[in-house]
Amino acid sequence: MAGEPQADCLFCKIVAGDVPATVVRETDTTVAFRDINPQAPTHILVIPKVHHPDAASLAAAEPQIAADVLKEAAEVAVQEQATSYRIVFNTGSGAGQTVFHAHAHVLGGRGLQWPPG
Repeated sequence: MAGEPQADCLFCKIVAGDVPATVVRETDTTVAFRDINPQAPTHILVIPKVHHPDAASLAAAEPQIAADVLKEAAEVAVQEQATSYRIVFNTGSGAGQTVFHAHAHVLGGRGLQWPPG
């Protein structure tokens, strides 16, 4: 069920402390940690502590927490001294989502091309 921790969800396990992660920021509603397969010098994931399968589900069910994720993504960029950065939400496997727990990628520290895909 959305909002409830899922036993088979990697990010729920990180939130619970059952799987280690290099946490760079944490709030009451979010956790930010370094991606284990970075695609840029700065590559941080920002996740809500509540489980929702993707950003669309999170925004529909809990818009304030979705806003918290976006706010923390911007804060992470400042903390990491990324003067230019991208915030990416992948929704669905066709868009590259591999962990089905809503999350934002904060990418920076190098030039980013457009279009991204």
